[in-house]
Amino acid sequence: MATRRHPEPHGDGSDAGSDLDGAESPADTPTLVWERPEPPSRPTPSPLSRDRIVRAAIALADADGLDAVSLRKVAAVLDAGPMRLYRYLSAKEELLDLMVDEVYGEIDAPEPSGGDWRRDLRSHARRTRAAALRHEWFADLLGGRPHLGPNALANFESSLAALRRAPGFEGIDTVLAAVEAVDAYLVGAVRKEVAELRAERSTGLDEQQWQIAAGPYIGRMLATGRYPTLSEAVVEAAPRDADTVFDTGLTYVLDGIAARLPRP
Repeated sequence: MATRRHPEPHGDGSDAGSDLDGAESPADTPTLVWERPEPPSRPTPSPLSRDRIVRAAIALADADGLDAVSLRKVAAVLDAGPMRLYRYLSAKEELLDLMVDEVYGEIDAPEPSGGDWRRDLRSHARRTRAAALRHEWFADLLGGRPHLGPNALANFESSLAALRRAPGFEGIDTVLAAVEAVDAYLVGAVRKEVAELRAERSTGLDEQQWQIAAGPYIGRMLATGRYPTLSEAVVEAAPRDADTVFDTGLTYVLDGIAARLPRP
């Protein structure tokens, strides 16, 4: 699932509908990029394709985040004029959709487990988290309306099918509720983890260094006695790495789903 973005304005001052290469106006084509045929390839001045455009955009986003992605910047990487890209895309929003679907294509569907829905959902969540850690910008586009690209639809289908075949999931409403609960946890957990990674880079302090720097202040606040439970957590809680934190929270979600299923 992805947050919907506003289309990027055509910053070169020209009308994107009057394509320099003679392509149809976006108003005359299907709304969704998935249904729009790709224009024929032209070898000069530099060959273009949606695949090349998407890969160039992903490389920019991986290096510098989504703010580094624009049709103009992608065109510069590909040594092409920005207007040429409008033969393949009508707006930046479509580029983001294609980028997200490319990452969904990296998330392999788990092998069928024969009804072990917990294993299937855990595998789905772990693989999606791994993709988001490879492409941190992907986390920014999770949530909101469902993604409609073929890879995203296949990913969603595999999650639904894993539960639809499992004992206890007797109706599609139950299946949807369970998958959406796991996805809600996944989105929140991944965004939190990515935010921590970004904070480390922006401050130059990893989590332990940040805790040490904030230690004197936290110590003074806890000494007031106003936060007894927080004090217990700070002093007595066992240290946990990111993988353990993620898997523990996911286990709580899966346990909650299991508790609502009819007993055999």
